[in-house]
Amino acid sequence: MFEELKEEAIVNKVGGRFKLSTLIQKRLVQLNAGSRALVVSDTGMDKMEIVLQEVLQDKIFLDSSNEVKITGDLQEGSAGPDINPLPV
Repeated sequence: MFEELKEEAIVNKVGGRFKLSTLIQKRLVQLNAGSRALVVSDTGMDKMEIVLQEVLQDKIFLDSSNEVKITGDLQEGSAGPDINPLPV
């Protein structure tokens, strides 16, 4: 079992066990789909350990619609970059 999950600090950081579970699951999907890790990973770190470190280092969080956001990714009130812009 992962030692980080035994601490209440990580649960309180994201707002509860349900939110933590949701954040972990969604971020694992992103990593499995090819997203890069936001923390320096040791050679022996698996994806779950990477996600836990991203949470503990405040690199990722869930927004109000339960989507994974990267800290500093968007400015407040910004629409953000077009991921799939339509041809003009």
